[in-house]
Amino acid sequence: MSGLPAATVRRLQKLPQVSSVWEGDCHRLPGSLALGSQISAGLAEGECILWVDGVQGVVRAMEVVPAGSGLEPMVRTLIMAMERPNAALPARPQKVVVRDREVQFFLRGILHELDIKVECQPELPLIDEILQSFAEASEGIPPPLPENYAKLLAGKALTLWQDAPWDYLEDHQILAIELNRWDIETLYVSVMGRLGMEYGVLFYRSLHSLKRFRQDAGQPETSEEMEEAFLRQDCLYLTFQARNPELNELSDLDLADLDPEEIEPNFGTIHPLEGLRVVLQEDEAAAVAVALEALHRFLKQYRRKLEEDFQPCQGRYRIPNPQAPGETLSVQVRTLPDLAVELLELEGDEEEHTQTLLRDDLVPEGAQLSLGVLPWATVEALRRTGQWHPLPQSKLVPRGEGLPVVIVRTSRPKAKQLIENLRGEGGPQGVCFNTGVDPFAGSRYDLEIVQTGNRDLHLFAEFPEDDPVHAKARRRWERRCRETGGYCGLVVAMGVNSNRPELQVRHILALFEMQALNPTRLGLGPMVRISRQLHFP
Repeated sequence: MSGLPAATVRRLQKLPQVSSVWEGDCHRLPGSLALGSQISAGLAEGECILWVDGVQGVVRAMEVVPAGSGLEPMVRTLIMAMERPNAALPARPQKVVVRDREVQFFLRGILHELDIKVECQPELPLIDEILQSFAEASEGIPPPLPENYAKLLAGKALTLWQDAPWDYLEDHQILAIELNRWDIETLYVSVMGRLGMEYGVLFYRSLHSLKRFRQDAGQPETSEEMEEAFLRQDCLYLTFQARNPELNELSDLDLADLDPEEIEPNFGTIHPLEGLRVVLQEDEAAAVAVALEALHRFLKQYRRKLEEDFQPCQGRYRIPNPQAPGETLSVQVRTLPDLAVELLELEGDEEEHTQTLLRDDLVPEGAQLSLGVLPWATVEALRRTGQWHPLPQSKLVPRGEGLPVVIVRTSRPKAKQLIENLRGEGGPQGVCFNTGVDPFAGSRYDLEIVQTGNRDLHLFAEFPEDDPVHAKARRRWERRCRETGGYCGLVVAMGVNSNRPELQVRHILALFEMQALNPTRLGLGPMVRISRQLHFP
């Protein structure tokens, strides 16, 4: 067993030692509580680590980790409790108490250098009280779908996935489903997924909400305005994601490449006064079930016509009422071609619209991305070897310490393919940083976007907005770009698995000249994530 690094020990020894006894424990998290808290699917069967101050009666640190993570997370969370406690001052306890003998022996070997005693006792009153409150809370959390609708809606969702309306319907080609039931007259359906990014349907409860969102989402000036526009929607929704949570972390994942059994649906609702809710009530679940069945029958009847053109189509269907066995409802579904034209005009003509779509299929999987600077001597050496690709009519003048660059480092075959793909897109022309918003997690991101010669926009990387390392690198990047008059570069390099982590000149296969752009010049505003997958519209 290895101990803490000497530098960490010295840092922790500087914390004041208080006459407190802290309780610590690792406990399996109730599955229903994990679900209700929207914890990552990978942690739904995880363990909750708690460190509680027994004197002050406060939780100093809590962390959820995957089951079977070992004993090390106990130490990491304890260090967090000492240095970055929740609602308390940084401090070092005189004694910690755990209920597991193995944990006691492990911690004793780690903490003896910090003058912290470690004891074991079967009862931990404060933590037991907290765990009891967790259990009570989990009992009160409703399931995401009413029990008698879960199987029904899962089947309807699978049918829609197999219908794949996103293969031929754009998100502005709206369908109207007239229910006249459950306080809903008409649902206005917008299909997502035409670009191979987000897949699903939005059921707007009013035409006003649909139009307002599309107008507001196209004119935000800040990320807060974009998030507010998202939460002002009035709709029910169905989105899809991979059952394997690890796949959802892949930036280049296209769900259409997976088998149907690898896909799972997510249902929810958004309302201006309530915000986002991932739990459907019975009336909402019934409305979605009927709407999905009516939509399926309509698509089955008119698919061939809709594949040719978004033309007037209308159908009326008798749909079983899930709340009254034996009873059917008359539901009409129709296309709204005039509305499609109106919505398209709100966004500008179609060509202009497609130029502002964000693609994320260019950067190879597993590539390392960073911001850096190339000395002018290196730039000149690459120019002499033919690996320098300048912009047409370049006015680059060497100034400052070097050329600011975006570095993409991958394997040699993938690097060569990336270079070929970049040339096929007309070469990289410019790069900007733009704000991305995730209303589901309450997070904001700094999106690194590259524009190629064919005017397509490509998502190269995303960084948490509050990441201090990226923020510092971004400030250096902007300063260097000012020194070069806005000129910068894109480095494509091999050696991602090299024993030498620093970039060597021999690793560089291509250096493309670009310009640092303002996102407003590209017509971009803050982008909002519209499902729990890591994609942006």
